[in-house]
Amino acid sequence: MVDTGMLSQTDLEQLVAAREIDTVIVAFPDMQGRLIGKRVSARLFVEEVAAHGAECCNYLLAVDVDMNTVDGYAMSSWETGYGDMVMTPDFATLRLLPWLPGTALVMADLSFTDGRPVLVSPRTILRTQLDRLAERGLSAFVGTELEFMVFDDTYRDAWKSGYRDLTPATDYNIDYAMLASTRMEPLLRDIRLGMDGAGMYCEGVKGECNLGQQEIAFRYDEALVTCDNHTIYKNGAKEIADQHGKSLTFMAKFDEREGNSCHIHISLRGTDGAAVFADEDDPDGMSAMFRSFVAGQIATLRELTFFYAPNINSYKRFADGSFAPTAIAWGMDNRTCALRVVGHGLGMRVECRAPGGDVNQYLAVAALIAGGLHGIEQGLELGDACTGNAYAGGAEKLPHTLAESAALFEHSEVAKSAFGDEVVAHYLNNAHIELAAFNAAVTDWERVRGFERL
Repeated sequence: MVDTGMLSQTDLEQLVAAREIDTVIVAFPDMQGRLIGKRVSARLFVEEVAAHGAECCNYLLAVDVDMNTVDGYAMSSWETGYGDMVMTPDFATLRLLPWLPGTALVMADLSFTDGRPVLVSPRTILRTQLDRLAERGLSAFVGTELEFMVFDDTYRDAWKSGYRDLTPATDYNIDYAMLASTRMEPLLRDIRLGMDGAGMYCEGVKGECNLGQQEIAFRYDEALVTCDNHTIYKNGAKEIADQHGKSLTFMAKFDEREGNSCHIHISLRGTDGAAVFADEDDPDGMSAMFRSFVAGQIATLRELTFFYAPNINSYKRFADGSFAPTAIAWGMDNRTCALRVVGHGLGMRVECRAPGGDVNQYLAVAALIAGGLHGIEQGLELGDACTGNAYAGGAEKLPHTLAESAALFEHSEVAKSAFGDEVVAHYLNNAHIELAAFNAAVTDWERVRGFERL
């Protein structure tokens, strides 16, 4: 228990009885992949919530990023009275949170009060795709590589300044650099140790190109485990930064320099543990199934980009020569491509380089599975690998804007078939709300260009 950070129900009951745990966070990922829920008295959790769940308002999956109630969602509105959902604890996720004294956390699955599952919940969307794999005797293993930028300003000071004139934690490119990264090591070490203490397998940390930019990596795991860990880590890293009097951001593109990526590695195995993506007799080590899986990614990448790049800011990251992809191409260990094939044996996998740090990883992994299954089911053949600079190779490009991406998603037969009309309509409404809000906003860029000179 203490060594891994993960808890059984019995472990929790004993810690509560010993008054070592006084609070249990019951939480779930919202549409943006953020950790949402409530803090429950540990005594109440043991006596009631563990067996019956806890209620929350169904608007939590039908608001904008500012938590404003908005129109257009079938599941939640003034007309339907903003009723409750039930958060049912998934005890496989129960863990300590070392950076919050006396606190444990459990992720929850969502249902309506009549027992119907909430189909638009990100965890449910991913579970549905994992069930499709299981029907074929397959399981998905995933790793996410999440980058962020650290600032010496507190979150509250950053807010007061309108996020202008912040002080990055370093002054120059620190990709793989030790010296300048050491300045952040008290914070980074606390994040690493905190996540290890919360049951994650932290592999390490490295500097990245932008000012104050870092990447903390965690070992791959089963898809749902990785996505839950990703959400807890992302929330926890912000909380720990706040405790250090600093702030950090996972924005896809904070400034005009390098953006924050979230490369997602995915590999399938048989439910018997077999390495179904590998073939020692193939020149590239790729099985026929893997080739069709990657071909499915190529075929669906544009229409499913909305689940890889869900925000207006996401598309600012797609810039030629930036290590963020623009071309829909695949290559063997080629970082200019949207899809990079690496590894061998059980580690044979494809890395999707389209997502940024702002991605909802549950939706992105669900899309990767849906696209790959499309390729497998249709027997798609994989074209030639890109062996040069994909930025200049003439391949079809990723969508340039959220509006373009949402339109492609809206008309995607793969999306409708894999996710269902309810899910597609729900997340499209979110895109339309974001686009309307952005189009109504007057930005600093417009003022600088137009105040005097136009």
